[in-house]
Amino acid sequence: QVQFMESGGGLVQPGGATRLTCTMTGNVFRVYSMGWFRQTPGKEREFVAAFTEYNDATYGDSVRSRFTIFGDVAQNTVSLFMTNLKPEDTAVYYCNAALKIRDGQPISNDYWGQGTQVTVSS
Repeated sequence: QVQFMESGGGLVQPGGATRLTCTMTGNVFRVYSMGWFRQTPGKEREFVAAFTEYNDATYGDSVRSRFTIFGDVAQNTVSLFMTNLKPEDTAVYYCNAALKIRDGQPISNDYWGQGTQVTVSS
């Protein structure tokens, strides 16, 4: 069973910074990438950033140049360093993984953490 432990976030002032960390546990065949999505009430979940097993990072347009994702996919851990935070960054942030549970099965990215709240407000 795949489980996620997310930490970080909370209340941050505009222009401030914070870090989110996610560690995944469970017996899986291979993890291809780990990353973060975010969601606010009434809106669809939005891609934030992802980090692959080859140490490649990708970002959503709204966070590029302000957020940095890094981690060790082989160790099933990823962190998101968020700087110059804006009120519009307020959301629940969800850790996500793309993986195969067993060899021969298709890759699935439908593995999610429980979410951690980030609120940007003065």
